[in-house]
Amino acid sequence: MKLNEAVVALSALAQPSRLEVFRLLAHYGTDGLCAGDISKQLGIPKPTLSFHLKELSQAGLIDSERSGRSITYSLHIDSMRNLLTFLSNDCCHGRPELCTPTPIKTLAIKTLSTKVCD
Repeated sequence: MKLNEAVVALSALAQPSRLEVFRLLAHYGTDGLCAGDISKQLGIPKPTLSFHLKELSQAGLIDSERSGRSITYSLHIDSMRNLLTFLSNDCCHGRPELCTPTPIKTLAIKTLSTKVCD
């Protein structure tokens, strides 16, 4: 990943709602969620969510797949991996054990019994 690509990705994540969407999609991995489910789980109005999804997509952080009238959004795994690698490259002056993540509070995810996809 190049510096400018990292700046674009980090800029997209530097907004609370987009970061929430990204973290929610990270939880669901490649399965993803449709926009209606994301909106319900995070309480973000659909027009606002559409804007945030566009920003994350343009930054290369998420993918979308249309199925009929609904669009399923999922994490772009390679982009996330590349960003994390870029950020941790040459971590801690050759002492990677200092960069090992410590347990943190996880995002509370509401599990939908069925996907709505509207």
